[in-house]
Amino acid sequence: MAAAALTLDGVRKGFTRGGRRVSALDGVSIAVRPGRVTGLIGPDGAGKTTLMRLAAGILGPDAGRIEVLGIDVAEDPLAVQSAVGYMPQRFGLYEDLSVQENLDLYADLQGVPRAARRARYDELMRMTGLAPFTRRLAGRLSGGMKQKLGLACTLVRPPRLLLLDEPTVGVDPVSRRELWAIVYAQVREAGMTVLLSTAYLDEAARCAEVILLHQGRVLGQEAPAAFSGPLAGRTFEMRVEGIPARRLQARLADVAGIVDALVAGDRVRIVTAPGFVPDPARLLPDHPEARLQPVPPDFEDAFIARLKDHDGHHRPPPQVTVKVSGSAGDEVIRVEGLERRFGDFRAVKGISFRVRRGEIFGLLGANGAGKTTTFRMLCGLLPASGGELAVAGHDLRRSGAQARARIGYMAQRFSLYANLTVMQNLAFFAAAYGLRRQRRRERLRWALEGFELGAYRDVNAGLLPLGYKQRLAFAAALMHQPEILFLDEPTSGVDPLARREFWARTNALAEAGVTALVTTHFMEEANYCDRLVIMAEGEILAAGRPYEIRQRARTVENPEPTMEDAFIALVQGREAAS
Repeated sequence: MAAAALTLDGVRKGFTRGGRRVSALDGVSIAVRPGRVTGLIGPDGAGKTTLMRLAAGILGPDAGRIEVLGIDVAEDPLAVQSAVGYMPQRFGLYEDLSVQENLDLYADLQGVPRAARRARYDELMRMTGLAPFTRRLAGRLSGGMKQKLGLACTLVRPPRLLLLDEPTVGVDPVSRRELWAIVYAQVREAGMTVLLSTAYLDEAARCAEVILLHQGRVLGQEAPAAFSGPLAGRTFEMRVEGIPARRLQARLADVAGIVDALVAGDRVRIVTAPGFVPDPARLLPDHPEARLQPVPPDFEDAFIARLKDHDGHHRPPPQVTVKVSGSAGDEVIRVEGLERRFGDFRAVKGISFRVRRGEIFGLLGANGAGKTTTFRMLCGLLPASGGELAVAGHDLRRSGAQARARIGYMAQRFSLYANLTVMQNLAFFAAAYGLRRQRRRERLRWALEGFELGAYRDVNAGLLPLGYKQRLAFAAALMHQPEILFLDEPTSGVDPLARREFWARTNALAEAGVTALVTTHFMEEANYCDRLVIMAEGEILAAGRPYEIRQRARTVENPEPTMEDAFIALVQGREAAS
């Protein structure tokens, strides 16, 4: 403890939310060792951000003791704030200032001598690749470039302890790898200590040590391999010809004795309860050809199993039902030669694709690839500059209102009214979709029950844990029972449990005939899609089924590439060719 860069001893912190007292941290004791990257993980509402803000000296504890770099935070919070670097989830860039002006501002705030700035700026711009963009306004940078600028501003004065609160949320895989390279360079070259919270468990698995928080308490602090070790002999993969992986996953998730079932490429990965021996003949009696393949446990397996061992195994989320007219395979979205120009800049360059009824269709791409612009045109939120665009049989350039009445839209940042309660938000969206009287009452009851929001009905949306914000936004998008769903990064920032719940609901909707068009930066979620396209620089770089796209990255060295491997290979291959 004495040699640690950060220690918390019996720390408690609570807040009053929605008229009730909430315990964010409940007797937390941890030690973060110097000169390494320590991961901080846990479900939504676990207390990760509160811990970060306490360590940064921004908040004070209700009880317990915090020491940062040998400084007692309660006695000298200003000294702590000047010694650490802290990058919060929504980093405070000034979007009307240029990249250079943001750097200058943070150098002023952090007291960096002017004589030392130029060399530091040059080093930061080299590390982040932002050197060609120093005159560009921060608001005009892509998401990945904004995150790298935010990190550069945090590092203008190199801190001994760097606190990063989910720095890669909403960032594409290429930018994520670049951010990690910067962080590890600081540890390796400057001896920096890093505490990093993340919703990406593959990132946590790369850390030297991981702290798992849940409901304000520490469930474990150890190396990632130590978390997964106890699961030896409890992890398997199954593939059955003729059953799509997401349908197989839904069947296996309901089996008593199976702790977790997750789509993994064209297979389903399962984690079993201790002592449960899975028998394919019993799991799938109608498919005698089914086989189970033992596989080594990974860190995400351990995360889910540890939480479910603590809480008890949850039943699957209640299914939300809708009625969809039409036949499977009907064409419901048609894009032909779609263009979008902003002045002389072509953001979308003549792309074409089709989406059929009941499909989950993925729209992927790096930050700045044009996918968000495409998505907004498909939703009727942005007019096309050229080409043909039809949704639910209506030409969006002529009959946009009729098309919008048949779609549900879930925005990337969950377009909820933070100062309205859960019930008030639902009532607002019901009114906006034209629901009246008995129909309105039925759908409000359906939303509260189907998404398990009853306990939060009188809590303001802005005070909800992120996973419950996601539930509320999803319920609002489905209020009028649309036949087409547009889901813009619907799992961004939420924990793996909430992501599983979201996909269980979405898969059930697709089985009922609802069409879903999804954007995501979680590449493995692309495996839930029936088909997908990957965009780069406004054009379609690849299209097809997930398996087909993964095979494009197959090599002798990597015979079983992941979707992230394929995405990075395709994007970097295009960059190398241009």
